[in-house]
Amino acid sequence: MHLLVIGYVWPEPNSSAAGSRMMQLLNCFHKEQWQISFASPAQQTEHMADLSLLGIEAEHIELNSASFDHYIAHKKPDIVVFDRFMMEEQFGWRVEKFSPDSLRILNTEDLHSLRQARHNALKQNREFAVEDLYSDHGIREIAAIHRCDLTLMISEVETKLLIDEFHVPETHVFHLPFMLPEPQPTEKLLNFEDRQHFISIGNFRHAPNWDAVLQLKTEIWPKIRKRLPKAEMHIYGAYPPPKATQLHNTKEGFLVKGWAEDAHAVMQHARLCLAPLRFGAGIKGKLVEAMQVGTPSITTSIGAESMHGAFPWNGVITDDIETFVDAAVSLYEDKESWLLMQQNGNRILQARYQAEEWEPKLINRLKLQVQLKESLRKKHFLGLMLRHHSLKSTQYMSQWIELKNKNEAEEH
Repeated sequence: MHLLVIGYVWPEPNSSAAGSRMMQLLNCFHKEQWQISFASPAQQTEHMADLSLLGIEAEHIELNSASFDHYIAHKKPDIVVFDRFMMEEQFGWRVEKFSPDSLRILNTEDLHSLRQARHNALKQNREFAVEDLYSDHGIREIAAIHRCDLTLMISEVETKLLIDEFHVPETHVFHLPFMLPEPQPTEKLLNFEDRQHFISIGNFRHAPNWDAVLQLKTEIWPKIRKRLPKAEMHIYGAYPPPKATQLHNTKEGFLVKGWAEDAHAVMQHARLCLAPLRFGAGIKGKLVEAMQVGTPSITTSIGAESMHGAFPWNGVITDDIETFVDAAVSLYEDKESWLLMQQNGNRILQARYQAEEWEPKLINRLKLQVQLKESLRKKHFLGLMLRHHSLKSTQYMSQWIELKNKNEAEEH
């Protein structure tokens, strides 16, 4: 099987949950001994993974360029994975035209339009409503999902939303959480006494993370620090802008540490993880990492969404600031409760995120989807309609940009 991933960015597993998720997918495909190519129009970065270690061919591709047509026609992969809907918009019609037999998969990471709609509702100081998704952003994303043969959804809540609200057939959507190794037994984890301070971690380019840092700085940490004067708040994350580093204040115990080369190493030395996320989507890599190293978490309903099923959380879930502060202080000092929460996290990992359970499910689903590709395409009328030439505005816009660029180049 030959598989091509078209990446929105190059995977950075130590910078974001999206980067970790992509590497989980690539490792899964590598275990099957599939031939894998990874192509992206993005600039390569200092933190990107070395894909050659998995024998993956990494190639740069251009936006709005016929060069991709020749590239995909030559490759003719069995499966194309679009990493986020923007890549499907840009390259999907070209794949369909020049490699029509390729199975087209969309990897969403999270529903971007849901994250954006929740953010907008927060800024307007009101509750989020499903109707908020009926935006230009939402329409574009849902259309991309309908055009694909299968969409990988990391969140159960979002999977249900696609099926119930946006009429995506169950045959075209697959719930796939993080695929993780067997968790360490709790007795092998760093103990309560050898840990200190609080941690928050997350890529600063991701709006929910920056908002959470501001919440900690202005609303939450001053209250915790007043009750725990020796404790420190350690803020980690890739790409901290000057506005973030300016929040660093040793006197207040609020320390902006920046990028962590090994998130697990810094997370395991903290006693508690704080994630006061007020908006977002998907499931949260930082909270899974906290469970993996036995660090209990205090988070919000958005933070814990779709993460623990019927299992008790490995800490406290609350949307009230005073309750958040009380929970953080209490759990920081109460070893017995802390150990119980640590065990809760271990149970969640074992029950919901085992790679050995999810990898075969994914591979089997992809093989089945390849077999049933033609019949499923014919049955999904909405998908057929959205791929019809009369609705291909993205194709014509791309071709117009390509022609414009060509004319400008000739003029110069």
